[in-house]
Amino acid sequence: MKFVQTGLLYVFGSLCLLSCNHDIKKTSKNEAKNLPNIVFVYLDDLGYGDVSAYGATELNTPNIDQLANEGMKFINGFATSATCTPSRYGVMTGKYPWRNQKAQILPGSAPLIIDTTEATLPKMLKESGYQTAIIGKWHLGLGYGDLNWNGHIAPGPNELGFDHSYIMAATQDRVPTVYIDNGYVDNLDPDDPIEVNYEENFEGEPTGYNNPEMVTLEADDQHNKTVINGIPRIGYMKGGESARWSDIDMADHFLEKVQTYLSDKNESEKPFFLMYTMQQPHVPRTPHPRFEGTTSMGARGDAIMEADWVVGELMKSLDEADILENTLVIFSSDNGPILADGYEDQAEELLGQHSPSGNLKGTKYSLFEAGTRVPFITYWKDKIEPGVSDALVSQIDLFSSLAALVENESSTTDSQNLLDVFLGKSKEGRKDIIIEAMTRTAYKKGDWVMIPPQKGPKIMWGKGIETAFSKKFQLYNLAEDPRQDNNLADSNPEKLAEMLEGYEAIISEEFQPNRIKK
Repeated sequence: MKFVQTGLLYVFGSLCLLSCNHDIKKTSKNEAKNLPNIVFVYLDDLGYGDVSAYGATELNTPNIDQLANEGMKFINGFATSATCTPSRYGVMTGKYPWRNQKAQILPGSAPLIIDTTEATLPKMLKESGYQTAIIGKWHLGLGYGDLNWNGHIAPGPNELGFDHSYIMAATQDRVPTVYIDNGYVDNLDPDDPIEVNYEENFEGEPTGYNNPEMVTLEADDQHNKTVINGIPRIGYMKGGESARWSDIDMADHFLEKVQTYLSDKNESEKPFFLMYTMQQPHVPRTPHPRFEGTTSMGARGDAIMEADWVVGELMKSLDEADILENTLVIFSSDNGPILADGYEDQAEELLGQHSPSGNLKGTKYSLFEAGTRVPFITYWKDKIEPGVSDALVSQIDLFSSLAALVENESSTTDSQNLLDVFLGKSKEGRKDIIIEAMTRTAYKKGDWVMIPPQKGPKIMWGKGIETAFSKKFQLYNLAEDPRQDNNLADSNPEKLAEMLEGYEAIISEEFQPNRIKK
């Protein structure tokens, strides 16, 4: 199988080997040659309806479609949260993010929210003989607070089990706008040190407020701080001119790092685990100029086209390295879609007939279905038979499922072993799941979803997003009402009581700070 388009090669730094943590149970090692490589492709803000294999008619995503059509396409697959940091926490730890109060959207200068003594997905795989790497977005915090961006930035991905890391600290719309290579800012001039502050600006540094003539992409108040490459950001930054990234080249840059990482893997005696955490289509949407105009939807649509091309280049690189047939590829998104999210890029105005949420209700930040139900695909050439599964699966289940794959006995609080489901050998998924949006929670079981009364705005100010936060119980039968328009809480008290019982069996009162008691 050949995936479309051509790739670039780019040389990067050395691997940093770190020991695994004692929290992971010891287990006998498999011979490396018997273990598959694992690549987890994780997009940012890609919606359930943003992929043509999932029903999009105004966008054509042939490379993602090929994964879906030749692998197992899950139509009931979930991120653990409707926002990025907590969702990534769930993947890394195999735990629901609401168990950690720090697992909320973080500023770029936030400390690491996963303790270095905690079991993590890369630690578990490293324990089982894997080389481990993350390339792309991080957004789980770095250091212990009060970071020195000009020295060794730790703890971070390397201290959580990744042998190699090449990341951006948080998001493309937050400072610092630099890449971090195994704990050191890439291409930093020591005579031009970096300073970062999320509270106040540095004297003389331009901002979107004070220097509108420098702005090429207008932003809301939250994003209208330090201007870099014509784009105002969240937070203030000074220095590091030589290390600052080029926004339009970001997709190419991360892809080059991935391709270089893969280029020597066919001769390696160890299997590898790669988390490829792409930035598209998160704001600011800055597709390379060669993708501009590839859709009628402006920057957001074009960024999705760029992401699809990147997926094709990744698959071609695996094929050219002669490792595709022994590589399990997992594709998903960290949360649901968002249109207007801080920048004036006409994502709403140019949407046309496209529905980023598909036939579902909700968006990023929302407890409604499309806030956490996302594209979810597993692909393994000649190992996974093509198919469509309606099994309930979650990204937190990757921990226990991959542990089973490599015969590691590690387990975590919430992750379930769904290996046979992910490999297409079973359709018996989860019985139930807790989903989260901005520390609020809801409960899914079968075709039903129950949202308890919660404090919080029904509509997010400035974004027009229906959060599903309400002072009343909500109960929906998704089989009959996928748009969640008909609240059955009053008309079906028996089902509501059953769902509430299941919810409270998982999430105790101490983890429900926003719930309104009835």
